[in-house]
Amino acid sequence: MKRIFLGSMVLAALLLMSMTQVETPAPAEESVVKWMTFEQAVEKSKTEKRKIIIDVYTDWCGWCKVMDKNTFNDPEVARLLNEKFYPVKFNAEQTADVVFRGTTYKFVSYGNNGTHQLAAVLLNNQLSYPSIVFVEEDFKSVSPIPGFKKREEFHKMLSYFMTGYYKNGDAGRAEFEKIYKSPYSVSNP
Repeated sequence: MKRIFLGSMVLAALLLMSMTQVETPAPAEESVVKWMTFEQAVEKSKTEKRKIIIDVYTDWCGWCKVMDKNTFNDPEVARLLNEKFYPVKFNAEQTADVVFRGTTYKFVSYGNNGTHQLAAVLLNNQLSYPSIVFVEEDFKSVSPIPGFKKREEFHKMLSYFMTGYYKNGDAGRAEFEKIYKSPYSVSNP
């Protein structure tokens, strides 16, 4: 009886082990955005000029997390960010100082919360998360754009900024609309 019990336990263990999949780490995908710190982007831009895209977020922001998962992880968005921009993640509540153009930006505490001064400057004191800030090669902020963006909308925004059509106002927008080809189709979820 002990042999039958022991045999059935070994068989059950083997069966269970064969059904359990061993999790292996996923290979690094090309669709992953290579995020930088603000300081890294500024340093890199000294040798190779590129526009900078800053994702201003907070740890508690639910829509920031959704944008990370659904927009920034999209292969087309990630490719464009990595190839044409310096993509920066900036936590609006980080406590570390940031020195930029001779000014030291600090975390300012108020009550149980606080905001980093650089986030306030980048967002023109309109603190909304997530927000995307487009920065020219010469570090002039074009404009912060608040709110969650789906991958299709964000890809179009990146392309618009990348091509420079935004510099020509409404005429530039109309011209861009004529040439923009979305990589997304109805059959491509």
